[in-house]
Amino acid sequence: MTTNPLRPDKPRIEPVDLDAVDDDLRELLGKTMVRGGKALNIFATLAHNPGLLKRFNVLAGFFMTRSSVPDRDRELVVLRVGANAGAVYEFGQHTIIGRRAGLSDDEILRLTQPLDDFWSDDDRLLLTMADELCEHDAVSDATWRGLAARWSTAELLELVLLAGTYRLVSGFLNAVGVELDDGVPGWPGAHA
Repeated sequence: MTTNPLRPDKPRIEPVDLDAVDDDLRELLGKTMVRGGKALNIFATLAHNPGLLKRFNVLAGFFMTRSSVPDRDRELVVLRVGANAGAVYEFGQHTIIGRRAGLSDDEILRLTQPLDDFWSDDDRLLLTMADELCEHDAVSDATWRGLAARWSTAELLELVLLAGTYRLVSGFLNAVGVELDDGVPGWPGAHA
């Protein structure tokens, strides 16, 4: 897996200077994911538009904290979408989150590769859904029937919007050139 070829080599929009933000923005950034007491680069970049950051946090936060989709399944979808988009930032951040959700390093590596017989039928359906949405902006009838046999209507809506949301996030990260945060891995097997 390689980074998207259109992704800039350096940020097009630098993260805000966290020492120069007002109290309202500092409070808003405090509600985002932080590492070492510092807001992640994605949020510090979105902080240039506080209204957008606030609403983005509501949507992304739903998937991370309120979703009925199990964490492991969520991370399969997010990582596969990030891999399809060539979004190294997204893939790196969710490598860490995916490990916490129970994904092995081998599974994470395999998410950057074509589907094979390694995956269970349930996992393969989630990954196929992510692949189809990334390639066609739709899901085939066969994939939908397979998903609908396991997931409720509410969960199916979540799964489709999860993939779509992280496609949007991946496109944002690539277009703006958000840099990996300190200590976040890039692609599996890549050397810094």
